[in-house]
Amino acid sequence: MIHVQGLSRHYGGVPVVDGVSFDIGRGEVVGLLGHNGAGKTTIMRMITGFLEPTAGRISVDGLVVGPDTREVQKRIGYLPENCPLWPEMTVVDFLDLSATLHGLADDDKPRALRETIARTGLKEKALAPIHTLSRGYRQRVGVAQAILHHPKIVILDEPTNGLDPTQIRQMRTLIAELAKEATVIVSTHILQEVQAVCARVLILRAGRLVVDARLDALETDSRLLVTIDREGAGVFQDIPGVKEVRSSGASRGHFSYILNADFSVAPLVAEKLAAAKVGLFALQPEKRDLETVFAEANDVHKADGGVQ
Repeated sequence: MIHVQGLSRHYGGVPVVDGVSFDIGRGEVVGLLGHNGAGKTTIMRMITGFLEPTAGRISVDGLVVGPDTREVQKRIGYLPENCPLWPEMTVVDFLDLSATLHGLADDDKPRALRETIARTGLKEKALAPIHTLSRGYRQRVGVAQAILHHPKIVILDEPTNGLDPTQIRQMRTLIAELAKEATVIVSTHILQEVQAVCARVLILRAGRLVVDARLDALETDSRLLVTIDREGAGVFQDIPGVKEVRSSGASRGHFSYILNADFSVAPLVAEKLAAAKVGLFALQPEKRDLETVFAEANDVHKADGGVQ
């Protein structure tokens, strides 16, 4: 459905997006996660054809962004961050204009407007001027213009921005409904939003893609957290089932390590440490969830001298 290969965008020679590649299949709900400035919005602008890449190739539903941009845009519904609206227009007039811009036939507009206003909870505000709406309602109007034409792909940049808790729940329900008929990409810097609505996550760090994984796969990936009385990962070498060892810090003479291993390996680890006369202070399972993966990705960035 969406194929991104070697995508880069530079400003003044500085890479904002740097060699990003991924594929998104039909019907997937994918979260684009990263701190502000990680490159999420830039990638979405390039996918939707509103920004030209410095390098790389994007194809959408078999069409190539660039030579086929107009056709690509017909297949996409896009909610940009801080969606531009005409404040002096009423909600229904703005959506009617949006329907025209999306190419809806005059006979199809009334039904599309009724459906979309109902889906986005705008019925009570349909005749209100946009400048009188709260930020949350303006966000709903932005979502409404993105889905009027029943696009095959819906791209939402920070869709819960400015919404209260009730509106956030409603937005999550709407995204779940959209996923029944469209491929959905949700950009956010909030972990809970990805966990609530997405099946897969792409984590960006300083313009690079550092994680591409399904959430259910992350949840089944277990590890061991071991705290001992000395420094050195060598003591864990040659233990069957331990695939990788990484230091996780030290405090008051205690040194902690994360072992990429199932908890069933714990007895072997304890036996090896006892044989080596290493003091063992903690040995516990640690589930590798989205929060852990996100923290690891950004810890690596700090260690590499990057700036968030």
